[in-house]
Amino acid sequence: MKFPVDFKEKYINLLGDDAPAFFEGLQTEAIKAFRVNPLKENYKNIEYPLDSPVPYVSTGYYGSVSGKSLEHQTGYVYSQEPSAMYVAEVGDIQPNEVILDLCAAPGGKSTQIATKLDNKGLLVTNEINRKRAGILAENIERIGAKNVVILNESPQKIAQKITNYFDKIFVDAPCSGEGMFRKDPDAMKYWHKDYPAECATRQREILTEAMKMLKPGGELIYSTCTFAPEEDEQIIEWLLKNYELELVPIKKYDGMDSGFPAFADNNPEMEKTVRLFPHHFKGEGHFIARLKDKRESVNSGVKIEKRNKKKKEKLVFRNLNKEETKLWIDFENATFSHQLFDIGDLSCWGDKLFYYPSSWPNIQNLKFIKPGFQVGVFKKRRFEPAYGLALAIKSTDTQKIIDVTQDEWENYVSGNIISLTERKSKNGWYALRCNGHIFGFSKLVNGTLKNFFPKGLRFNR
Repeated sequence: MKFPVDFKEKYINLLGDDAPAFFEGLQTEAIKAFRVNPLKENYKNIEYPLDSPVPYVSTGYYGSVSGKSLEHQTGYVYSQEPSAMYVAEVGDIQPNEVILDLCAAPGGKSTQIATKLDNKGLLVTNEINRKRAGILAENIERIGAKNVVILNESPQKIAQKITNYFDKIFVDAPCSGEGMFRKDPDAMKYWHKDYPAECATRQREILTEAMKMLKPGGELIYSTCTFAPEEDEQIIEWLLKNYELELVPIKKYDGMDSGFPAFADNNPEMEKTVRLFPHHFKGEGHFIARLKDKRESVNSGVKIEKRNKKKKEKLVFRNLNKEETKLWIDFENATFSHQLFDIGDLSCWGDKLFYYPSSWPNIQNLKFIKPGFQVGVFKKRRFEPAYGLALAIKSTDTQKIIDVTQDEWENYVSGNIISLTERKSKNGWYALRCNGHIFGFSKLVNGTLKNFFPKGLRFNR
């Protein structure tokens, strides 16, 4: 691997005697890992080996997974680089917290945060790039979390609407990507000697908006995948000087380094942060800091703006009408063994039915990908369950399950129907299950399971 000349000179000066080992570490093969998903039933019942655990993540394992495997499609496993796994661990997520993941795509941190929340509390996850936000939405849907709102907004716009609200905010900031050179050598094409400083300017802008949204006494977890002091220790030094924040020490495991005080006016507090170097640690380059807000209580919540009577505003949600209410209740009663949602927590966005409790923030006038958890869609005098609903239920939630073989699963996710020959069941909606994993809903009509697998997710065989 040929590094930019300015990059080599920079880290020879910064790392001194450790520089040769640093460059050699960047030449070695990238480490692969994955997490299992405790939101799923029997979540360790997978085909992938679990004999090489990541020591600092209870659900993490070294190894690679296929994006076309049953376990991946049903959200039982999520492929994630092992250094990146530590960010959500550092946040010490507790159920019932209200959390913002501000720069979230492709979704590694968000999916990990959601599993730790265990469908209690709320995760607002945001990605400003529309295409990347779509990938984020797919990953969130697959893991089966019901308490996630997916925005597609600028930090500035969100901060205008929601202030002093979140218990914890994660900012995995857009950065110069130096820590990913080994995994993605193309990242070097964008690097130049002034790039880290340019990224640092953008990081300060994002953090300025993040601080407006953090609840007094809340926590900010800041991370990058770069080695650049301008984007790491110096950003933390800037935060400490400009806000009522204090660093919280982060536990360090074998191979993890402390941040360097010398990179930030010799501030000894930097030793409470974490640096991950690929020549010391089994993973890519990363920097993580955990900061606690020291402000006293202030007015918090969601700003409610007066509606302009002269301007017609399109509301995000509307209440279910009588026909829609009956269609949903009839489907719920016929399909599930108990009530899945309080009817008061359900609303419609167009013809789509969403779970969105009134206690969640008003996202009026914010761009979004998924305004809550999609339950299904109303069509002419009928209700169709959403793909994500199947991935969020367990076998104990319904008796209406049809088990299929691995070959039948492969056929179905490729867009084909399944013919039930000797298996007799009444017509209607069923959850489909393969090897213990529920992977979708289908409507059985006269011995044929119709295909409702989303077209954009179908596998090419």
